[in-house]
Amino acid sequence: MIDNSEKLKIGNKSFSSRLMLGTGKYKNLETAVKSIETSDCEIVTVAIRRLPTNLHNDSNNFLNTLNWKKLWLLPNTAGSQTAEEAIRMAFLGHELACQIGQEDNFFIKLEVISDPKYLLPDPIGTLKAAEFLVKKGFTVLPYINADPMLALHLEDLGCATVMPLGSPIGSGQGLNNLANIKIIIENSSIPVIVDAGIGTASEAAMAMELGVDGVLLNTAVSQSKNPEKMAYAMNLAVKSGRLAYCAGRMEKKIYASSSSPMNLLSKI
Repeated sequence: MIDNSEKLKIGNKSFSSRLMLGTGKYKNLETAVKSIETSDCEIVTVAIRRLPTNLHNDSNNFLNTLNWKKLWLLPNTAGSQTAEEAIRMAFLGHELACQIGQEDNFFIKLEVISDPKYLLPDPIGTLKAAEFLVKKGFTVLPYINADPMLALHLEDLGCATVMPLGSPIGSGQGLNNLANIKIIIENSSIPVIVDAGIGTASEAAMAMELGVDGVLLNTAVSQSKNPEKMAYAMNLAVKSGRLAYCAGRMEKKIYASSSSPMNLLSKI
């Protein structure tokens, strides 16, 4: 039997699934919940700005419909244009985690984005916010450009992961930064999660085959024609990509090589 039980460790938490899902852009609440369930993901990220300050006063809120005994909340600071805004959002994120019974949850997906057109993360603001939040005890998962040197600086600060984008968020362009992502994987001693740009299951599998530790995506599922089916496809893609990486692909060769050697044929 194939053993694929190696868990993804982020901070002091371990997860069986290496797929993480966002919660935006779904057509309705039911589709979002079913897609999350079908994906078998264990980490769900939610923009803090989209949530009320008190979940208990809003019984119809999305977070109240999910099973938080099986899922781990990853609040994100989406919409923050400065380090200061992101820091404030991080503390609100922990308060929201407490409201769903995850008092020990100090995870934060750190996004500092001041570019309104391409939504590219601000490296200086990200570094500044990450340093502060790590010192305050947060488990920081920073969303970054595929910049190998920035990734090393964030690791040195104590971030729990680095999350380079495959291509601009929500674009579905796929993995346009392969060379730099490979360098980040090679240099990193913390998990590398590809975040943003993936449009379909084959791209998720490709990311995992490179050796990334996980994939975070949203639009590829929520904006597909059948989100529930695409969520399942992503589930399988991440698992198969991880298995392929662990198995090790064959060496590429210039010339053809018979799959049935002649010395074997002669014995038949």
